[in-house]
Amino acid sequence: MMSLPFYQRHHEHYDRAYRHKALSSTVSQYQKETKSKSAVYAQGSAAYARGSAAYRHSSAAGFSLDSSAAYSHGSSAYDLESAAYSYGSTAYDHSAAQSKRSAAYSLDSESLSTSSAAHSHASESINKLAAAYRLGSEAYSIGLKNSNLMIEDQSYKMSPKAKRAKQSLVSEDKENEALDYSVPIFTGRAVNISGITDTEEERIKESAAYVAKRNLFATGEGVSVSKVAKTTSEEEHHEKKSRKVAIRESAERVAMKKTLEETQAFHKKLNQDKLLHAPEFIIEPRSHTIWEKENVRFNCSVAGWPEPRVTWYKNNVPIDVQAHPGKYIIQSRYGLHSLEITECDFDDTAQYHASAMNVKGEVSVYASLVVKRYKGEIDASLLHARNLSLSPFAVTPHGYASRFEISFVDKFDVAFGREGETMSLGCTVVINPDIKRFKPDIEWYRNGVLITPSKWVQMQWSGERASLTLTHANKEDEGLYTLRVAMGEYYEEYSGYVFVRDADAEIPGAPGAPLDVQCLDANKDYVIVSWKQPAVDGGNPILGYFIDRCEVGTSHWTQCNENPVKFARFPVTGLIEGRSYIFRVRAVNKAGVSLPSRVSEPVAALDPADRARLRSHPSAPWTGQIIVTEEEPAEGVVPGAPTDLQVIEATKNYVVLSWKPPGQRGHEGIMYFVEKCVAGTEDWQRVNTEIPVKSPRFAVFDLSEGKSYCFRVRCCNSAGIGEPSEATEATVVDDKLDIPKAPGRIMPTRNTDTSVVVTWTEPPDAKELVGYYIESSVEGSGRWEPCNNNPVKGTRFICHGLSNGEKYIFRVRAVNAAGLSEFSQESEPIEVKAAIAAPSPPYDIVVLESVRDSMVLGWKQPEAIGGTEITGYYVNYREVVDGVPGKWKEANIKAVTERAYRIQDLKENMVYQFQVAAANLAGVGTPSKPSKPFKCEEWTIAVPGPPHDVKCTEVRKDSLVLLWKEPVYSGRSPIVGYYVDMKETEAKEEHWRSVNEKPLQKKFLKIGGLTQGVSYVFRVRATNQAGVGKPSDVTDAVIAETRPGTKEVVVDVDDNGVISLNFECDQMSPDSKFIWSKNYEPIEDDPRLNIDTKGGKSKLSFKDLGEDDLGIYSCIVTDTDGVSSSYTINEEEMKRLLALSHERQFPTVPLTSELAVEILEKGEVRFWLQAEKLSGNAKANFVFNDKEIFNGEKYKMKVDRNTGLVEMIMDKLEEKDEGTYTFQLQDGKATNQSSLVLIGDVFKKLRDEADFQKKEWHRKQGPHFVDKLGWEVTDECNVMLKCKVANIKKETHIVWYKDDREIMVDEEHDFKDGVCTLLISEFSKKDAGTYEVILKDDRGKDSSELKLKDTAFADLMNEVCRRIALSATDLKIQSTAEGIRLYSYVTYYVEDLRVGWVHNDTQIKFTDRMRTGVTGEQIWLQINEPTPQDKGRYIMELFDGNTTHKKTVDLSGQAFDEAFAEFQRLKQAAIAEKNRARVLGGLPDVVTIQEGKALNLSCTVWGDPTPEVSWLKNEKSFVSDANCILKFESGKNVSFSISTVSTQDSGKYSIVVKNKYGTETSDVTVIVMPVSGQTDTAQGHSQNNKTVSKKKKATTASKQKEGGKKDFIKPHIEEITATEETPDPNEIPPVETEKDTKNNQRAAKKTAGKAGVAEKVPQPTESLDRQGKIPPEKAAFGKTH
Repeated sequence: MMSLPFYQRHHEHYDRAYRHKALSSTVSQYQKETKSKSAVYAQGSAAYARGSAAYRHSSAAGFSLDSSAAYSHGSSAYDLESAAYSYGSTAYDHSAAQSKRSAAYSLDSESLSTSSAAHSHASESINKLAAAYRLGSEAYSIGLKNSNLMIEDQSYKMSPKAKRAKQSLVSEDKENEALDYSVPIFTGRAVNISGITDTEEERIKESAAYVAKRNLFATGEGVSVSKVAKTTSEEEHHEKKSRKVAIRESAERVAMKKTLEETQAFHKKLNQDKLLHAPEFIIEPRSHTIWEKENVRFNCSVAGWPEPRVTWYKNNVPIDVQAHPGKYIIQSRYGLHSLEITECDFDDTAQYHASAMNVKGEVSVYASLVVKRYKGEIDASLLHARNLSLSPFAVTPHGYASRFEISFVDKFDVAFGREGETMSLGCTVVINPDIKRFKPDIEWYRNGVLITPSKWVQMQWSGERASLTLTHANKEDEGLYTLRVAMGEYYEEYSGYVFVRDADAEIPGAPGAPLDVQCLDANKDYVIVSWKQPAVDGGNPILGYFIDRCEVGTSHWTQCNENPVKFARFPVTGLIEGRSYIFRVRAVNKAGVSLPSRVSEPVAALDPADRARLRSHPSAPWTGQIIVTEEEPAEGVVPGAPTDLQVIEATKNYVVLSWKPPGQRGHEGIMYFVEKCVAGTEDWQRVNTEIPVKSPRFAVFDLSEGKSYCFRVRCCNSAGIGEPSEATEATVVDDKLDIPKAPGRIMPTRNTDTSVVVTWTEPPDAKELVGYYIESSVEGSGRWEPCNNNPVKGTRFICHGLSNGEKYIFRVRAVNAAGLSEFSQESEPIEVKAAIAAPSPPYDIVVLESVRDSMVLGWKQPEAIGGTEITGYYVNYREVVDGVPGKWKEANIKAVTERAYRIQDLKENMVYQFQVAAANLAGVGTPSKPSKPFKCEEWTIAVPGPPHDVKCTEVRKDSLVLLWKEPVYSGRSPIVGYYVDMKETEAKEEHWRSVNEKPLQKKFLKIGGLTQGVSYVFRVRATNQAGVGKPSDVTDAVIAETRPGTKEVVVDVDDNGVISLNFECDQMSPDSKFIWSKNYEPIEDDPRLNIDTKGGKSKLSFKDLGEDDLGIYSCIVTDTDGVSSSYTINEEEMKRLLALSHERQFPTVPLTSELAVEILEKGEVRFWLQAEKLSGNAKANFVFNDKEIFNGEKYKMKVDRNTGLVEMIMDKLEEKDEGTYTFQLQDGKATNQSSLVLIGDVFKKLRDEADFQKKEWHRKQGPHFVDKLGWEVTDECNVMLKCKVANIKKETHIVWYKDDREIMVDEEHDFKDGVCTLLISEFSKKDAGTYEVILKDDRGKDSSELKLKDTAFADLMNEVCRRIALSATDLKIQSTAEGIRLYSYVTYYVEDLRVGWVHNDTQIKFTDRMRTGVTGEQIWLQINEPTPQDKGRYIMELFDGNTTHKKTVDLSGQAFDEAFAEFQRLKQAAIAEKNRARVLGGLPDVVTIQEGKALNLSCTVWGDPTPEVSWLKNEKSFVSDANCILKFESGKNVSFSISTVSTQDSGKYSIVVKNKYGTETSDVTVIVMPVSGQTDTAQGHSQNNKTVSKKKKATTASKQKEGGKKDFIKPHIEEITATEETPDPNEIPPVETEKDTKNNQRAAKKTAGKAGVAEKVPQPTESLDRQGKIPPEKAAFGKTH
């Protein structure tokens, strides 16, 4: 019983080693039918032959492409469609869209294709649309009927032997008939294709060969087959099996099912998200050329994970299937993608491309479609053919054997960039003829390798310009870039080198970044990373490299090695199987670590077999391999020993082994164990103890450096471990690859004016060279610079970017993985300049004059002169007879220097052709193309011939100068002038326009008004009396632009007055010369001029500039790209230059300022002038009244040559100093002087000012005023006098005076802020006067006075009033008993502030009813007895003397109503207060009397109406009796008398007065002291009587108030008579209308009532005054009384 290899139970594996040389594997399928109980054994193979030949066994069977079967050879299957196998509801779908050698299987799934065949284990019949399998070979019958294949249903019986297929040939009569044939394109749908590729043909042949070989080995053991013929088109096969075969098949089915289950489980565990990789096109679409009305299909297959999304484009525009129903059919199935275009027409000619995109990136592939129209050359029946094979000859888009002219304009040059920068290359492509519907193929190459778009590289094609952009340049991008433009089978290329320098290092002295990081030999747990060493080491040797890794999908970098490695390859271990990684490398030297390299491409940590399977993206897991042999295979075979074991790489860190699988290995897959031992011993140790190796390649780590090891390998499977292989030779753990030796024979040669070609020889015994680094150095500088940053292959390199004219030396070193070699020997110095070459051909040959036997030719100078000037031209000519040219003849033996030449001895009326060759030091160049045929005949025309040698110079962005030479043939009259024509280069002929309206006499013209960036052409026509002649040849196209670095002729006048024109050029070659011209005629030996040229500078000097020198002076530099300039000297310019020359010959010292005078701080007088500049030799003379004065006691003189300042200082001015002062300067040849006249009033005024300044200076030596005394008004409306002082010390005193009287100040000023102030509060007229402040100390004194009188006082008061007015609050409304009051508060009030009131825009006239006033800080308007007419808007106007300030209030509406209601209430309350009952003369509070004495009390009451009077004793009603007499007389006098008091009379007595307006109670307490002895009568005014203040209680009509009791100390007095002063009963108490009226009145009453006892009883006001707790005015009032 057959068993599966043990490792297939756990791994999805494809073992490439598990193959036989002749027969790799065979897939066996068994099907058992229910009725016959027999099994049908089907094996399928596709045999196909080019030329549409059909193979048949017995009888031909035609199969549709929809039901074609594919058989896998070596586990690989290809077919036009796909073959589906069903075993127990298992379908295998074979597709070649993934890989040429991959097999796809599907288990437990439905058929994925409508054309797949399903085979049922339950004896289901074979479907007619399924693929048929035969033991022998299968045949395809090719037939054409309506462009579809006919299907013949065939049934087959199995034969035990393979039978040779017979070839069915196509008859000769059908040889010219268009036949369809099919090409496998690996899909599940029927497709049409027009050709077959070479790889597909090889596969078909291989499959056919395998079938033949398999049939030779098949024995048919246990199988007998009989054949019964039924019909000519139908066969039936019966198969009988032995019991042994049936058992074997059953066992295989069980084992296969188990394997499939295990592989499915493995698929579930495998995390494919970690295996992300960008899309990759396995099969790219092909370009097609078809006829109209045909269908075409583009096919491609793409791999990638996640599965890419494919989009189709036409001319870079996405194809919309919905917008063109039925036109486009887009299909995507199992990695195969197709675009079908039906019924193609001419508009479908375009460039198509498919774009595949997933999360890892996007990639595109391109194909072109050319649709041709039928013109009768081919049989019309072919127009409707659905499928045509390609013609045996190529067809271009423009027809058969057409040629395209492809040229490049605006080409990119050698480019220099730096890492991290964005660089762009581009060319404008011109294609002739221009077929707009056919697009060229644009391809870019780097060092010959095709570039594909990526995140680093972007390519664009606009239809005219191709460009390539390096989005983030790295040194890997350095190289030779080539643009290839292809049209059909023709293409052109253009190349340019791109240099990428290292980015600036983060650490000074650190090396450059490594480059070209790649991953090699990736396995499931390790990968070998390789890189290239940088060219720049930072000035210190590189110690090694650090390798970093990062898992894809994260941003965390991990360093892989602790110590730097020097070898440029390193195996990175410790990877996690199934995950993808990227790597980078950093170089390190003693200065630090470099910037990291560009990251590598992602690589998955997988076994190589798993990686190959995943990249092919199978649709079903691999199910194992079954080998069918002649004999029953043995089971459980122990594998043999591997062979060819060898060490393929050895370094200090690791050893890589490689071997071949054994021949004896059984049917299982095998794995390997690697063993090692120290050389010379037999102590073998297993290296991979845990997991066997599946691939025949392994890297061994952890070896001791310097030791020798031997290695061997064992195979293993489920049967056991086999014998070991032969051991390797002893291998020393060391770097086998040595650092290369230095290259030799460095040879530089000239190339261009900025580049040198360097060649060298390869170092001896060089192994695995990566390339070379070249360095250059300017001779003698000692500084070396890298010429390349990416190692170059080969032994030749062009070093660009060198300085023209400098001498360079070069050196080279080789690079391999082991390191960089030593530098080669330095080359010989070489000067950088263009190599000399022969010139290119002249062009545009024209005839300037023709006579009977001679002709004058003209031509244009070659575009390339070969690096040196042209020495002459050689002219050849030949006769042309009847259009047939003869042999060339030499026209001149000696070279001609002019570009015009007369050829003599020609034949009249003979036609000639001419050619011209230019010569220089390198030799004679290639002759020009033959000219047009010209006839030698006499010109008899009256007008002139064409001017010649027309050229442009001094090209700028808006102008140029056109030069020409006069015609050789002038016509029948002299030439009188020239006309210049111009047009834009692309404009048509009718757009020529004349530049000048009148003919020009001169042979040059400056043309202005050009548009920058526009290309122009020009021509010239000569004119004479007969008319305008033929135009000259058209100039080359000229673009109006000022090139960078363009310089102009500069005029200069030197110190000697010499006038010169100077021109400088930095683009000269060694052979360049300066050519000066006047009016564009070369200057030759002019005695008035002198020309001096040194290096890149040339000077034209005028000996004596005059009118004869007027004109245009131009300078042209030969052997350059048109470097030229001119300068015009006209009459005005000549005058300016002559004046400047005179100034330089007789110079003056330029002055910034003339002589001036000023007074200094101490009263000193300073004379000074300022020169622009003075040299160190400058001198100054000082003159007064024509006599020189010198530095001394009176005069202090100074000359500052750095600043150009000349000054003289005098201490003081006296009368004798009046006069003229002069300063004379001399600086080399330059002189100058300046004078100042000081006489009369000017001198007197200056002297007075000097005296004043001197006094001021003395004053300021002591305390003094900086700012004089002034005033300001504070925010509180107070006036502050202030002044600013200086030079103050502690002893300095300040004294204030007003009107010569000292003002006493409480505190001394501390002068802390340098300001002295005097504050005057509530400033008014009384404060007017003259104020003075004096500062004094031992150093002196100073005073300042301020008069505040008249106008000054008025101004101050105006400011005070303004501040007061600004402080006014908003008007408010207040109701009183008399009416309504409007008021506002100010800080304080002064009489100068004028107040006015306006009611409803009318000034108020004040009356008794409407009056205004001021109370304290309140300004008010009183409206007594208001009426509705008083409603309205009131304005209070405050006039400060200059400005009126207004405050407004609206007394109307609700405001008036509320105020009026409050007035009514207050008015009634006032009336009630005025008429209520009251006690006017109050009784004493306490009366103390001895028993037996008489007591008399009296008081006055008042009220309207007359109040009622009643008494109370101890709060009880009390009436008159014999002892106590109570009287009320005249309505106001009340008395209380007790003739003899007793102790019973003690108590509190209260008098109560009452009327309708209110009630008031007055209390008196009587204390009777019992005594023994006599009894006296106490009088009210006795000295012993004591009257105590009376407390009264007033109660309104609505509420009564009661007083409290008080305890008193009883004095020892024998008798007291208490009386109460009674006011005039006629007096009516007034109603208070002002602010303090009531308080004053009450104080007066209290004072009057207490006057009798004031000396005995202290008053509260006195006590408050002493305590300082009452206002001063009240305290004074209390003291007064």
